[in-house]
Amino acid sequence: MPRKGNLKDTNVKIVTVIGFPLGANTTEVKVYETQKAISDGADEIDMVINVTKLKDGEYDYITDEIGRIKQACGAHNLKVIIETDLLSKDEIVKACECSVKGGANFVKTSTGFVKGGVGARVEDVELMYNTVKDFGLQVKASGGIRDKEAAIAMINAGAIRLGTSSGVSICG
Repeated sequence: MPRKGNLKDTNVKIVTVIGFPLGANTTEVKVYETQKAISDGADEIDMVINVTKLKDGEYDYITDEIGRIKQACGAHNLKVIIETDLLSKDEIVKACECSVKGGANFVKTSTGFVKGGVGARVEDVELMYNTVKDFGLQVKASGGIRDKEAAIAMINAGAIRLGTSSGVSICG
């Protein structure tokens, strides 16, 4: 198993996801996962929100959970995966607002786990960016970015980071 020490002379960051894949874990479990990941050497945390709670309008729960996980992250970046494939435009805005209030550093489109999901859509990235840009959060577009044109479109829509398994072909 690779260890953080193997990367000591590189700029490679170790990022792990908590609450994967559905975000349905309790907040306490997510906080523990975060603390353990940080103590094991993770540089950044990607958390999956509880989509059910979001759809039920439990915004205080979502905001509190993000805040507690950010507290466990300390100075480490926290990216909140909001699963745009499962949300309406209004719910995307609400998830972004909860991320702002909870103190996250990024909002992210998807885990790539939703069966039949598209992942990142230009219009969703733009909506996320416009919702969080004035509050210091950044956007990571992830999922379905398979070519240079799609990557450029996501960047032009406001994404500062891209999650893709096609990096070599995009850059090639």
